[in-house]
Formats: sequence, C-alpha cells, structure tokens
Amino acid sequence: MKDTPLVKKHQALGAKMTEFAGYNMPLSYEGVKAEHLCVRNNVGVFDVSHMGEFIIRGKEALELIQKVTTNDASKLTIGKAQYSALPNDTGGLLDDLLVYRLPEDMCAEGEKAYMLVVNASNIEKDWNWIKEQNTFDTKMINISEQTGLLAVQGPNATKVLQKLTDVDLSTVGFYTFVKGQMAGLDNVLISATGYTGAGGFELYADSSKMEQLWDAIFEAGKDLDIKPIGLGARDTLRMEMGFCLYGNDIDETTSTIEAGLGWITKFKKGDFNSRDIFLKQKTEGIDRKLVGFTLNERRVPRHGYKIENENGEVIGEVTSGTQSPSLNHPIGMGYVPKSYAEIGRTIYVVAGKKRLMAEIVKPPFIKKA
Repeated sequence: MKDTPLVKKHQALGAKMTEFAGYNMPLSYEGVKAEHLCVRNNVGVFDVSHMGEFIIRGKEALELIQKVTTNDASKLTIGKAQYSALPNDTGGLLDDLLVYRLPEDMCAEGEKAYMLVVNASNIEKDWNWIKEQNTFDTKMINISEQTGLLAVQGPNATKVLQKLTDVDLSTVGFYTFVKGQMAGLDNVLISATGYTGAGGFELYADSSKMEQLWDAIFEAGKDLDIKPIGLGARDTLRMEMGFCLYGNDIDETTSTIEAGLGWITKFKKGDFNSRDIFLKQKTEGIDRKLVGFTLNERRVPRHGYKIENENGEVIGEVTSGTQSPSLNHPIGMGYVPKSYAEIGRTIYVVAGKKRLMAEIVKPPFIKKA
C-alpha cells in the first residue's frame, strides 16, 4: 500500500486511515458529517495526491486526446480545463478525468501540451490504454509520483488562499487555471475545479513540497477554523451534487449516455473511441438510465442494493447511496429501465427484508454554491 506525501500529517491529526485505490488515505478526522458541513459552509482541505497526472505533449497531442476522450478538447485554450471521459472501444468507460490545456513554454515550435488527471485506481490501466492508442507525433510523461494535489474547497476557500498568493484568485473562473506562486512555492498550478459543488481550488505542486503547502494553508486559514477533510466527506459531498464515482456509478459496462454524461460527449468533433455506439444510443434511445432518488426512511441505500418496482420485480440496483448531511435524509443513485426513470416515479430499494420507498428526483440533490 502506497502513502501520499502527507501521511504523517494525517496520522498526527488522528485521522481514521483506510486503504483506497492502493493508497493509505484519511477516511475522516472528526467525523464525516462535521467535515461535510465544514466544506459546504466554510472551508476544508483534502489530500488527493493519490490522483494520477499524465502530460501529453507534441505536434499531434490534440489528435491523441480527441481520439481517446469524449469531450472536445479543441475548445480548450491555454488556461482552460474540461471534464471528460475515457471510453473503451465497446461502449463502456475506462475512467472519467480532467483535461488541462497547458502553457506552451515546455513545447517546441508547433507543439501543444495537455495534462490529464485520472482516478488513482485507474492510473496504470489508463496509461496503458492511452499509450496503446498513441500512434501520433506525441510524447507521454507520467508525472503522478512527483505530483501532489490538495483540494481547498468551500465558500471561504478564496479568502484563505488569497493570503498565500499574488495571483488575483477572483479572476480565475470555474474550470480555468493559472500557474503561479503559492505559499512561497513557484509553478503551482492553481485550478478552479473540485468535486464537491462547494467552490474552491485544486492545487498541483511538487510532491516533495506538499507538507510546506499543507502547513501554510492551515496557518492562513486558522482564523476561519479551516479543517482537514477525509474521503468519507468527499464522497457525501459529490453525492449531494449527483456527481458520478468511477467504479460505482460508471465503469467499463456503462456509457456516457446511460450515465447522463451526454453533455461531455461531443459527436461533431469527429471520430473517437466508441463514438458510433454512443451515437446510436443517443439517436435510438437507451434501455437504462442513471437516476437519483430520495428516501424518507432513515435507512441508507447502499451500493449493490436491488431496486424493485411496485410489483416486487427487480429493475435495477443502487450504485451510490448515503445519508445527506445537508438534507438530513438518505439519497442515492442507480440504474433503472428508461421507462421507470421519470421524475416523481416511486421505486423500492431492497435493504435486507425491508423494501424502502424512494422517489426519483433530478440531481443535484442540493443547489450548487
């Protein structure tokens, strides 16, 4: 099991540690609900240094990215990022990811540079897949090991980080980024992204400097009662927004169209892996669809629980579920036949011997900050 550069910090803070994607990661510090509400209402810091980062650079870097991802990377100008997916060639998804259009100071004339940020559990799989697809004039560099990543999230994130940089963070729009100094460190990539729906930034820096960055952020945020946040709250935060978790809500058997990710599937850009399969689904319709649902019960729907119709017939299963700290009742997501996917429809989640009545709703479950 691997450690992130901040494992000693987590242990010193008394974090409850757990194995996740092959890494020793903090699950929680003082409790998931308290950490969740801290991010929603104030500001918290996640160590997400386990994520993978690949540099794609060369004269045909864009062509490679266009082939292996669903979104249209040609729309990215320097300093912009986009959410995308990495399809296989059979209509499923190898991963979801971020694509960054990097400055060209590292490039030779005529070259472009991008950074792909992938899920920790898929680093090797994604790397091998993209490498296999790379028949272009393009160089691939895996910088995952030397790159650390902190997510500073919440409505007060800008107040904290502005103390540490001369960059005017108010000018860094959603899904844009700058490279600049942060907490005395040069060339920190400051990205207005995150997977919480609470606003904030993600900071990419040299992994050897992560303790310095961590300490500076907590010193700058102590007057706002900044908190460290674990994976437990990261999951409940993304669930409240209806964001997919790879391995739960999307995987190699689910398509972007089924998962409600048609908005990152750009057919007009030209050919890409599984394009024809996704286009057929879009034009002819799909058999199943990922939906959100709420329960008035106290019991939480868990991944793998069966979903039934009113007649007790199994029609699907739960992919993600939690007790929403913001709403104080359970929420969940799962795949059901399209005929059952309309908003307001009643379905039943099977939890042991109990059938829990649920109502299909349209995510996000709460309004975005």
